[in-house]
Amino acid sequence: MSDPLMALLIILAGGFSIFCAYKDYDWYMDSRKARFWVRILGRDGARKFYIGIGVFLVLIGVVTLFV
Repeated sequence: MSDPLMALLIILAGGFSIFCAYKDYDWYMDSRKARFWVRILGRDGARKFYIGIGVFLVLIGVVTLFV
């Protein structure tokens, strides 16, 4: 049996990643961990990468919530 609170937290984390990458917040994209991806993929590529991670987390959370 899955933990619904954990699934909701994963969904919220994914939504946060999608929202911040979509809005292109400087404080989010200039963070220490994001700088690596910005250097490798460029700013737009890093934003797409983080949106992809967010979508993946939301999907994992939804699957976990209903399974």
